Amino acid sequence: MTLLAQEFHDIAPPLDYSLIPTWVIFVASAVALSLVGLLIWYARKFLRKKEPARSPRDRALDALDTIEAAIERTPPYQFSIRVSDIVRRYVVEQFDLPMTRQTSVEFLNAIATAPKFSEDEKALLADFLNRCDLIKFARYEATTEESRLLLDEARRFVKGGVLVPA
Repeated sequence: MTLLAQEFHDIAPPLDYSLIPTWVIFVASAVALSLVGLLIWYARKFLRKKEPARSPRDRALDALDTIEAAIERTPPYQFSIRVSDIVRRYVVEQFDLPMTRQTSVEFLNAIATAPKFSEDEKALLADFLNRCDLIKFARYEATTEESRLLLDEARRFVKGGVLVPA
């Protein structure tokens, strides 16, 4: 038995034949993975399809649809303010006119000679603004039906419609 024990020697540890230290390999791997991650992130960011910018008309129509759902619950005074704000924002964005900084009368006088608006659009806008002013400033006791009429006029104006005779 002792003879067999003498023939076996302890196992020697593995020899490191690498010329590059182990820590350098780990650091280089981390840097390479970080760079690959950054490249993937930038590629996804720049190659992603961007949503086309929505037109002022589409945004205004969406806003009008949104407030229509609350027409029954909203007092006509508040509703007229909301509809008026949407139309004014639409005119500012679509036609680049300073409607939000002018009174209704000032604005209607300014667009009286503007070629951007047809006569029907001017009449529709004048009727709409006069109704809004009547509700907002004269404290006219409007009904839900009159709120619906305001909403319909706002939609017709935004869509480029004409004044419907009462």
